Amino acid sequence: MLSRIQDGDGNGDREGILVKIRLDFKGSHKSGRFLFGGKPTDKAAEEAREQQVTVFRNVPLQGINIIDIDVGSDVYTVFDDVTNSDVAYAPLVLTIKADSLENVIKFITREDFRKIEILDPAFITMNHTDMERLLFKIHEEMKEFSLRMEKKYHS
Repeated sequence: MLSRIQDGDGNGDREGILVKIRLDFKGSHKSGRFLFGGKPTDKAAEEAREQQVTVFRNVPLQGINIIDIDVGSDVYTVFDDVTNSDVAYAPLVLTIKADSLENVIKFITREDFRKIEILDPAFITMNHTDMERLLFKIHEEMKEFSLRMEKKYHS
């Protein structure tokens, strides 16, 4: 995507976009064998977060440069009416530099996505071809997400 990225004054042609993305990893209560060995929901959420941190640190993503991984937020617990149990979430904030908006889409179509903050640039100008490419990429990612959800809940 060759969109024109401008600084706050409307000047410059830079490539890339700097964003913070918050992902909250879910941990459900895992019952253990027999009478002991169960895993509390908060520990399950922390383990899920740590597993993803390892993936983000060790698996390169095309068009993405991970600048920072913040695991400083506390695990929080909410009651899930559907499962009638407590569910814990472990937040993670990624600061990334993406080559294009298309590369950010893979993060915002995740089930654990919660928030995005665009840090830089102040403005992005796109021509119609770039906009079409971006919308098509959103479509592709949403189809993949739907397939993952279908496999998850029908398996």
